[in-house]
Amino acid sequence: MSLNAVFQMPKAVKITGRSSSITNSFVNGIIPTIPPTEKELEEVLALLGMTEGVRCAYCGGESTEWDHFRPLVRNKKPTGYISEIQNLVPACGKCNQSKGNKYWREWILSDARLSPKTRAVEHLDVLVNQLEKYESWSRPTIVDFEKVVGSKVWEEHWENCERIHRLMKESQQLSDYIKVAVAKDVADDKLNDELLEKVNARD
Repeated sequence: MSLNAVFQMPKAVKITGRSSSITNSFVNGIIPTIPPTEKELEEVLALLGMTEGVRCAYCGGESTEWDHFRPLVRNKKPTGYISEIQNLVPACGKCNQSKGNKYWREWILSDARLSPKTRAVEHLDVLVNQLEKYESWSRPTIVDFEKVVGSKVWEEHWENCERIHRLMKESQQLSDYIKVAVAKDVADDKLNDELLEKVNARD
């Protein structure tokens, strides 16, 4: 077997590959957080069937975080939902990553990678029923950010975001030039070393 079959070059990193993270940061950075009361937590966990311990609301596995039940970002802009117990359920990393900004019901029963259905989670119908109870109970806050701060401030915020994206594109072009120049220089040095070895071998 060729050794090339077991070799894999690390994936090249692109500056512009972080564009979605920048946009999400400009949304998440303005989302207020409202800590829940003990009573609210108790009520939510009871609705989700978690009176004896906290588990992932989507798959029943070990809970590692709390997920935004309704997405904060859609089409690169805030949906209006915020971080509060009316919009948070315990989750595991696999479910949180797989769900992303999707509507919970469409995702949980979909063939998306790492979705509960794809992972053949047992008693999925029970979990869906519990999530439906939580959805009916919750009355999430929906904020009109532009109305609160005014159009001028709102436009300035997103212009800052666009300015960073433009700078990232310019930086990508410059980094591509540097990468090609360095690669050519390294290749030339390697070629010169190989030629020198051949000359020395003749001597």
